Amino acid sequence: MKTLKDVKVGQTTTVVKLHGEGAVKRRIMDMGITRGTELFVRKVAPLGDPMELNVRGYELSVRKADAEMIEVE
Repeated sequence: MKTLKDVKVGQTTTVVKLHGEGAVKRRIMDMGITRGTELFVRKVAPLGDPMELNVRGYELSVRKADAEMIEVE
């Protein structure tokens, strides 16, 4: 299983499935990350947390812990 955390800077990927429960999963979905959405990894902070994404035309920063819950192709 490949997660968003494993995607390198400059790559585009597609969301396959969201893992997690309740409020955490809902928060990720509220940010616009749903199944079938394309994500472009723009930057990753020097220590790896957070990572900056382009999602549905806007920029979004996601923590490593949240990125591990997002399964991608």
